[in-house]
Amino acid sequence: MTDAIEAGQALGIQLRIMSERFAKLVGLMATLRAVNGCPWDRKQTHDSLKPYLLEETYEVLETIDQHDTSKLREELGDVLLQVIFHSQIAAESGTFTVDDVLDTLADKLVRRHPHVFGNNDQTGTLTNGEQVLHQWEQLKRAEREAAGGTQSALDGVPKTLPALLRAYQTQARAARVGFDWPHNAAGLEQIFGKVAEEVAELQEALAKTPAGAESAPNQADRGAAIESELGDILFSLVNLARFVKVNPEEALRGSTNRFIDRFHLVEAQAAESGTPLTDMTLAEMDLLWEEAKQRLARPVETEPEQARTSPQKDVPL
Repeated sequence: MTDAIEAGQALGIQLRIMSERFAKLVGLMATLRAVNGCPWDRKQTHDSLKPYLLEETYEVLETIDQHDTSKLREELGDVLLQVIFHSQIAAESGTFTVDDVLDTLADKLVRRHPHVFGNNDQTGTLTNGEQVLHQWEQLKRAEREAAGGTQSALDGVPKTLPALLRAYQTQARAARVGFDWPHNAAGLEQIFGKVAEEVAELQEALAKTPAGAESAPNQADRGAAIESELGDILFSLVNLARFVKVNPEEALRGSTNRFIDRFHLVEAQAAESGTPLTDMTLAEMDLLWEEAKQRLARPVETEPEQARTSPQKDVPL
C-alpha cells in the first residue's frame, strides 16, 4: 500500500511539473502573438503555417530514419510548436483553445479504446492488433454517422497525403470491408499478374502512335493515356507492397536514400580521380556506381566512417 501511495504521489508531482512547462510554452506563444510581440509570428494564419507544419513533420521522419534520438527530441518540439501556434490563432478568433485540443484528444483516446477504458465486460476483450483496428474503424464509422457524414469505407483518407501513402491507405480501407485479393499464394500470383497487365497496357499506349507524328490534340490525348497507365502501374505496385506488408512510402524513401548515398560516393570517387562526372563516359560512371554499391553494402563494422554516418547504407538495392 505504501509503495502505491508513493508511486501516486510521484506521478502527481511529475504531472504538475509537466503542466507547468506546458503552460509556460503556451504563454510564450501568446506573448509572441501579442501587440508588442514578434511581427512575423503576429502575421501568421492557419493557411500561412501549413508549409511549416508539413516541413516539421518531414524533418521528424528524417530524424527517425537517422536514428538520432537527440535530434528527434528537438524536431518533436518543433511539431508541438505548430500545434500550439495554431491553437493560439484559434483562441484569438474565439473558435477553440489549446485546452479544447487536449480535451478532444483525451476524449477520443478513451472513446476509441473501450477495451482499455470501458466497463468490465469490455475491458480486455481484444487480444490482438487486428481486432483493435477493426473496432477502431467501427467506432469511427459510428462517429461519422452520428455527425451526419458520408458512410464510405474510404472516408478519412486525406487528399493531401503523399500519393503513394494515400494509395496505400485507400487500398487498406477498402480491404477492411473485404475488397481485396486473397491473402494466399494464389492472391500474390494474381497481384503479379495485375502488375504485368498494367505494364502491358502502358507499352500499348506508348506504341500506339510514334512520338512527334501526330497533331497537338492527339499528342495531349496520348500523354494523358500514358500518364493514366503509368499511374495504374504505381497503384498496382502499392497493392503488391501492401500484400507483402511493406509501406511503399517507406520503401521508396529508403531506395531514394540509398541512391543519394551511393551518388555522393560516386562524386567523391570521381573527385579523387581528378575527372569530373561530366567528363566521364556512362561506362566509367557505371563502374564507380557498382563500386559504391559494394562499399555501402559491407557490414557496419567494416564500413568506412563516411558510410556509417548515413542511414540504411548496409541494405543493398
